[in-house]
Amino acid sequence: MVSEHAPSSPAPSTAQVLVASNRGPITYTLGEDGTLDAKRGGGGLVSGLSAVDDKLWVCAALGDGDREAVRRGVGEPGVRMLDIDAEVHADAYNGIANSVLWFVHHLLYQTPVEPVFDAEFRRQWASYEVYNRAFAQALAEEAGTGAAVLVQDYHLALVPGMLRELRPDLRIGHFSHTPWAPVDYFRLLPDDIGEQLLRGILGADRAAFLTRRWADAFIGCCTEILGGTGRTRIGVHGLGADADFLRRRSQEADVDERMEALREQVGEGRKTIVRVDRTELSKNIVRGLHAYRALLETHPEWRERVVHVAFAYPSRQDLEVYRDYTAAVQSLANEINEAYGTESWTPVVLHVKDDFARSLAAYRLADVALVNPIRDGMNLVAKEVPVVSDHGCALVLSREAGAYEELGEDAITVNPYDVVGTAEALHEALSMSSEERTGRTKRLAEAATALPPQQWFLDQLEALRQE
Repeated sequence: MVSEHAPSSPAPSTAQVLVASNRGPITYTLGEDGTLDAKRGGGGLVSGLSAVDDKLWVCAALGDGDREAVRRGVGEPGVRMLDIDAEVHADAYNGIANSVLWFVHHLLYQTPVEPVFDAEFRRQWASYEVYNRAFAQALAEEAGTGAAVLVQDYHLALVPGMLRELRPDLRIGHFSHTPWAPVDYFRLLPDDIGEQLLRGILGADRAAFLTRRWADAFIGCCTEILGGTGRTRIGVHGLGADADFLRRRSQEADVDERMEALREQVGEGRKTIVRVDRTELSKNIVRGLHAYRALLETHPEWRERVVHVAFAYPSRQDLEVYRDYTAAVQSLANEINEAYGTESWTPVVLHVKDDFARSLAAYRLADVALVNPIRDGMNLVAKEVPVVSDHGCALVLSREAGAYEELGEDAITVNPYDVVGTAEALHEALSMSSEERTGRTKRLAEAATALPPQQWFLDQLEALRQE
């Protein structure tokens, strides 16, 4: 339970390091008795920001509990949560950010029938502008003179330009956690909207990306559409895994318990192909299952000798296309089990309830990790598995994951659309000698942890202040 206090009048603007993101480090749940419970989040951004003590995090109230917390004046030092109108947030977040910008940058549209940028899109785009303006105004109010402001991701692409107009004294950075679309695909957007997005980010002193590939794509869009990037500098910061945290957390008792349960489900002496993903369309879970089925068909020697441990945690279930995708994953897993399973062997062990301890247990048990996204800004799972693997793990990795830039040399690389090729890569990974697997895992872990979250954030902050 969290304490309440009366809302105070705004303090003088003194914050020198500010971060803006759609989701903040804490969420509130409203109980039936009216109490508010707080839960802290995780992830690379939360971990990275722990490197700076004196900071202000500006985020959106995402649910009824968050909004009630704002109305009651509930909060914690260093966090300002914005109570943006729920309908405006829904339009901006689901209508534009997740249903348009995410689809563009991950190349997900079925172009014969979508997108359709009609009057409804324009109405939602107006909400996206309102949403971004609310962040810009809050940051302008909170930032001390000459402060550094780091704006996160595609939800807030317009904020740097809006904030620049309000506070030209600030050092403003924008970081994209997703891929950036190549110019021909980016131009699916209406011309004025595409230009507005680019100019929004170019309001920053510095725009940064997870890989050189995504940075170059952004530069390409700016060059083709605007004639260049202007005075905005472009940077690359490849977020790495938090090795110390992962190794410590993966050895705790609840992880050991999950490992025993998984071993029982897998069966004695069998190898495991592990995947841990949210059911986002870009993660390519369905083709991964098709590839596993192709492996069982073309290499029958693996039947009863391998189990695909697939964790597909539901994501964005308020959008129909994501609900349908989650259902397709479950249906295909059932089909494979019905077609190939025996009394003593379940080919696919599928879990859809999010459980971090169980994910870590699977990482430790994995003989093969399958990471085959259609397109991914980075994909930390590819970096995390080698860090905590107990006995070494072969990594089957899509060349379209940002992590490929750092891990490709020691992974088995696949075209994510090629089911036959992925099946053969799984066979190669399962057949790899323990010596080779151990050597690769060590090198993968070293590359995966080269830029841990705290250093990743500090590097950006230092680069921004030196601009």
